[in-house]
Amino acid sequence: MTAPFYVSPEQLVKDRADFARKGIARGRAIAAVQYSDGLLLVAENTSSTLHKVGEVYDRVAFAGVGRYNEFEALRVAGVRHADLKGYLYGREDVTAKSLANAFAQTLGNIFTHEVKPYEVELLVAELGAEADDDRLYKVLYDGTLAEERGVATIGGPAETLDEALRADHDAARDLDGARTATTAAFESILDRPVDGWEVAVLERNGRRRAFRRLD
Repeated sequence: MTAPFYVSPEQLVKDRADFARKGIARGRAIAAVQYSDGLLLVAENTSSTLHKVGEVYDRVAFAGVGRYNEFEALRVAGVRHADLKGYLYGREDVTAKSLANAFAQTLGNIFTHEVKPYEVELLVAELGAEADDDRLYKVLYDGTLAEERGVATIGGPAETLDEALRADHDAARDLDGARTATTAAFESILDRPVDGWEVAVLERNGRRRAFRRLD
């Protein structure tokens, strides 16, 4: 009888993390930036139909990088979770924090118990009644959850892009100014041309649903 192959828990976790990070690094970055009337979400995306950014609920948006089928499955689960919670309790009970926590628990369980971790990073954004109430949450492949203020980035060169955006961030900019500054930051750190953009906003427009895609 042969002895089972042994891998230390530390090595197993490291191998899973390295595998997930390599897959995510091949993805193209997404940034969320606060501007004068809401939150701007910008993604480098060559497809006009396979969206990386989408609406989850009235004032909550989702963005994902990495394997499309994996983060799309999480987005759909998030929409169902939000709809059910809003129906059973109240629409105001659906928040970015609760959704980000649910995503973090799911990804953490997959990273710990499944053979292959998900190769994804997620961004959950919520528009508040005032700028101080806006919320941005990042969820990593292993379930790590972090809150960001003003600017949040995921995927690809996220750290470099985050530094570039924060160095020039001005929450008082209007939408056109924020969009120009954000796309310029992308172009300044990439060593290749940008093939296409996907841009959306959560805007304080007085309506219940705040999500809108931009051409």
